[in-house]
Amino acid sequence: MAIDLFNTLSGTVEPLAPEQANELRMYCCGPTVYDYGHIGNFRTFLHVDVLRRVARLQGMKLKHVMNITDVDDKIIRNAAAANMPISEYTAKFERAFFEDMEALGVERPEIVPHATESIPDMVSLIQTLAKEDIAYRADDGSWYFRIAKFPDYGKLSKKDFEGIEDGARVDVDEYEKDSARDFALWKAEKNGEASWQTDLGTGRPGWHIECSAMAMKHLGPTFDLHAGGEDLMFPHHENEIAQSESATHKPFARHWFHVRFLLVEGKKMSKSEGNFFTLRDLLLKGYRASAIRFLLLSVPYRHQMNFTFEGLTESANAIDRLRTFAERMRTAIFSGEENSELAALIAEKQQAFDAALATDLNTAEARAAMFDVVRAANSAADQNKVSAENAKAILVFLQRFDSVFDVLTDRDQKITKAALDWAEKEGRIGEAAEGLVEAAGLSDNEIQKLVDERTLAKKQRNFARADAIRNELAEKGVLIEDSKDGVRWKRK
Repeated sequence: MAIDLFNTLSGTVEPLAPEQANELRMYCCGPTVYDYGHIGNFRTFLHVDVLRRVARLQGMKLKHVMNITDVDDKIIRNAAAANMPISEYTAKFERAFFEDMEALGVERPEIVPHATESIPDMVSLIQTLAKEDIAYRADDGSWYFRIAKFPDYGKLSKKDFEGIEDGARVDVDEYEKDSARDFALWKAEKNGEASWQTDLGTGRPGWHIECSAMAMKHLGPTFDLHAGGEDLMFPHHENEIAQSESATHKPFARHWFHVRFLLVEGKKMSKSEGNFFTLRDLLLKGYRASAIRFLLLSVPYRHQMNFTFEGLTESANAIDRLRTFAERMRTAIFSGEENSELAALIAEKQQAFDAALATDLNTAEARAAMFDVVRAANSAADQNKVSAENAKAILVFLQRFDSVFDVLTDRDQKITKAALDWAEKEGRIGEAAEGLVEAAGLSDNEIQKLVDERTLAKKQRNFARADAIRNELAEKGVLIEDSKDGVRWKRK
């Protein structure tokens, strides 16, 4: 089943057709590592993660490149304020970014190049543009791209620049240039700034040239798909297209994938509104990373989503329901003939799940298909109308579901410990984090051992010990549930 995906460039939903049928070559704009990532950033990376996983379900291999921007104006200013070399400053935030990505279950791309390691590739690209008089050197030593030399400028964002005068900037910077419409490729050295000595002169790269150089170095002049948040469409992605296609005279990316912004409690996320949250902020409030992942994937990528704390609680409850259901299907004793009506529903909903994801990554409909099975199978199980074959088919579907959504297992021990370490270093340990300290020290295996000890104590009628274990686990953020199908536990 092919994946039909909206292409921002064409403005239509069309098949994602890799040039090499069994390999998807894709580039995603990565983080600028000047601060901790916020939930808006991670919504983009999570939907790119879903695209990766669905492509793999379709039998594709992946060659996914994601850059690390480790030099730009904010990094230079912040590193100077912290009295640190930029390499030391950015290393801290890059480390935090990948800790957060791991916490959210986001797979690491196959190739992760750094801007500061790719300076020669950027210089070479600018020199190619200069030979065609598309790049020019300003009096101060900076280099710029002549937008007037690229007639297709605006084809991605669908903006019309013909009537724009020089006074209307399309890319703001502090350097001299022929036209305010032109954008910087290379910025001349300034006192106190990081710089590189190159054939272009001493200076540092502009933001846009980084992605073009790194993408084409690892994927070639034309590749299958370019991804990023909708805020990057203009000017960043527009400039990438202009400079790349001017240099190669070939299409840059054939498919463009953009993820919409999110709102937080109905408002644009901003520090001034008090609704700006990093992943670590939410972890320290006691929310699980799996619930954050599930909520951020609940709304398809092309729709703006409203992130709410009520929704986050509902997401956590939905995951608990899935886990309880999965445990019931794994551990309950089912007998009798196969329930043909249930078997047909399972097959139908698995097809609906696959079809939803293949239709522009409709994560909402894919989730709904799974929960339709949960409702029907739980009802049938309550009436002793589930067979071992039915349960086996359900577990296969659950595994397929989790290969995309990845929420049935928590990574809470490592996640919470990382968040607590961060909060302690940042001086942010407070009441919100107190309940997490003990839970962070327990692994899943340690919890299971205590649960098994409690079960044995109950069989031996040592109820005092069984109650003590329940209370000990509760104090450490772990709840035990006794049911007719066995004992289950979950973290708060």
